Amino acid sequence: MKLLIINGPNLNLIGKRETELYGKQTFETYLKKLQEYYPEITIEYYQSNIEGEIIDTIQKAGHVYDGIIINAGGYTHTSVSIADAIKAISTHVIEVHISNIFGRESFRHNSLIAPNVKGSIIGFGMESYRLAIENFRMIL
Repeated sequence: MKLLIINGPNLNLIGKRETELYGKQTFETYLKKLQEYYPEITIEYYQSNIEGEIIDTIQKAGHVYDGIIINAGGYTHTSVSIADAIKAISTHVIEVHISNIFGRESFRHNSLIAPNVKGSIIGFGMESYRLAIENFRMIL
């Protein structure tokens, strides 16, 4: 199985930014743990702060990978274009969020991408990514 994790804007600062919400561990450190825990799965990673680059990555990966895990960050609530890119591909996509977006500011309560994904995993910290991988293990 081949999975791609896509992280959106500001998620390159995990471990440094708002550690009370996102924790002190960097995503790269957590990714290495995931790759070690799931040696039978190829887990690749892409992060960008630029909407168009995320769309390009979704379009390129959308017919090649077995699954995509996306944390679109702030674009979750604003990007019709990322939602459309997910809708246009055949690969299953799972939306994840480290924090509970429903326990935060009201503008974060709406996900434009949610209607186009297989499911959403929200609020379990970095473990949200592992839970998405476990789901792919069950359905693929």
